[in-house]
Amino acid sequence: MSAETATNGCERHRVNILGRGSLEVCGVTDVISFDEQAVVLSTVCGAMEVTGASLHIHILNIEQGIVAMNGKIDSVVYYDTESSEKDGKNGFFSKLFR
Repeated sequence: MSAETATNGCERHRVNILGRGSLEVCGVTDVISFDEQAVVLSTVCGAMEVTGASLHIHILNIEQGIVAMNGKIDSVVYYDTESSEKDGKNGFFSKLFR
């Protein structure tokens, strides 16, 4: 583990995917948006988007930093919000709020 990883809190972040049908994320700080096709989370390692179909959050505990969902999981993508904000264009939040 690098010193950068240890200092930014990523050691508390964990993602478990079981058979593309169940996903559990630890290290969640906020839920930015959600619907049946996409769930956008703020984690200790940056923004994370889970896309798929029939996504349902069945555990949501922000105090403990845990989110669990089920459905058909197509992708899990992290966005580096710091570098996107520096660029000013095509940032994560500009895509989210089009």
